[in-house]
Amino acid sequence: MKDLLNGWGATAVVFLPLVGALVMLAIPKSEETLHKVVALATSLVVLGVGVALLANFDYDASEKLQFFQDKTWIEVINSRYIMGIDGISLPLIALTVFVVPLVIVYSWDHFPEPHNPKAFLILTLILETGMVGCFVAQDLLLFFVFFEFVLLPMYFMIGVWGGEQRKYASLKFFLYTAFGSALMIVAILATYFLSPEVSVGGEMRHTFSMIELSKWGGAGLTETTAILIFGGFFMGFGIKVPMFPFHTWLPDAHTQAPTQGSVILAAVLLKLGTYGFVRIAIPILPEGAKWWAPIIGGLAVIGIIYGALGCLAQTDMKRLIAFSSVAHMGYTMLGIATLTPEGTSAAIFGMVAHGLITGMLFFIAGSVKERYHTLEIKRLSGLLIKAPRLGWLLAFSCMASLGLPGLAGFWGEFPALLAAYSPGGGLSEPLFRFYMVVGALGTVFAAGYLLWLLQRVAFGTPTEEFENEHIHDMHLTDYIAWVPMVVFIVVLGVYPQLLFQITDAAVVQSLAAFAGG
Repeated sequence: MKDLLNGWGATAVVFLPLVGALVMLAIPKSEETLHKVVALATSLVVLGVGVALLANFDYDASEKLQFFQDKTWIEVINSRYIMGIDGISLPLIALTVFVVPLVIVYSWDHFPEPHNPKAFLILTLILETGMVGCFVAQDLLLFFVFFEFVLLPMYFMIGVWGGEQRKYASLKFFLYTAFGSALMIVAILATYFLSPEVSVGGEMRHTFSMIELSKWGGAGLTETTAILIFGGFFMGFGIKVPMFPFHTWLPDAHTQAPTQGSVILAAVLLKLGTYGFVRIAIPILPEGAKWWAPIIGGLAVIGIIYGALGCLAQTDMKRLIAFSSVAHMGYTMLGIATLTPEGTSAAIFGMVAHGLITGMLFFIAGSVKERYHTLEIKRLSGLLIKAPRLGWLLAFSCMASLGLPGLAGFWGEFPALLAAYSPGGGLSEPLFRFYMVVGALGTVFAAGYLLWLLQRVAFGTPTEEFENEHIHDMHLTDYIAWVPMVVFIVVLGVYPQLLFQITDAAVVQSLAAFAGG
């Protein structure tokens, strides 16, 4: 089994969803149940491969790339099919293969209009291939292909199955991320041509290999060049996160997207940006990272406060949760900006925790919309009376999101603030300690907007509009989709070392350029 995984494990976990999508293309549109079964079976097989990778991963050597493949791909430019999994990518792969089956289970009886399960589920599986591919790719061009691969499925998911303003939201999402990608491809090309040539079959060639480029670490580049190239990566990844002030596409996309699209967007898609900083920009261009780190940290804490204030101004439940993502990803970016192993490990933990918690919140928001046909907060009073299980689950998710100790959200925020006290890379300690204080204040705002949401929606008595209406509580598919997320939010909150022990060694290696800095 291990030999098979070493040879094909990384490829299988990436491309099996695409195989399922191709099978579904051959099935008539009218066979809705068969489409659901094939999509769910495919996602469960991918989950099985993911579990096998977790079981066979050597956790004592998490800094080394495992299940490694290196094959010829585009020989003329020496771009290779390089795939591998280490302690940085493994948690995010696990998150992706875990969330997608839950989304498909939830979709079983919750397909948005226009009713077309075939197209909707095919797009979901195509998205899974693109997302996992980003976390597995070890060649810059291959990574970029997967990075762009997720753009069209999400564009159609929002543009076809979204709300009233879906066309505007989907176009804004596409144009923002496409603009960032255009600058990122310029940065990739600059990295390719300015890095040293490597020996390929006795011939010296430029390379897109992240492994070789990380070993190079920008040596020999002038400071200005490193800063400019890092800036290209910063735009590509920063828009995807999204960081302040590039965040404006996110509330529109989340608000208009169908529930499943919002969950995938929050749980995994935003992590492609933060992962890009950790995997590519910082290890390859450490000098550029040092220059940009104070700016990234500053924008991160602005995002924390701005996102929180934005939440307090919202009247729509889904839009409030969307703005909370801007604040939460601010903590992740602050951890990354410290250029310390502690901060980066906290950022990876924060990515996973945010994926589970905010994904859960969007699931709940979608169910509230389905039952009440509105997400206007002032109309949703008394959820604990009309649908008590749904109300208590909302309370649990809000507590997890505000960073309550004992739940997963705490371990994405507290260590990031702790790391800001002593940043690496020779960064200004007073400046980052100021960021730490501002970030800590953001947790107070988070408690404010989340408890405000909870009080307005769950507490009190139902409004006159819904007082005599029957509001169905949770469905069986809700239980199946949500209980695993709740379990992991608690498990990671109680035993965070479960995740930290996977990431620590790999993170230390990726930040070797800043050791002792």
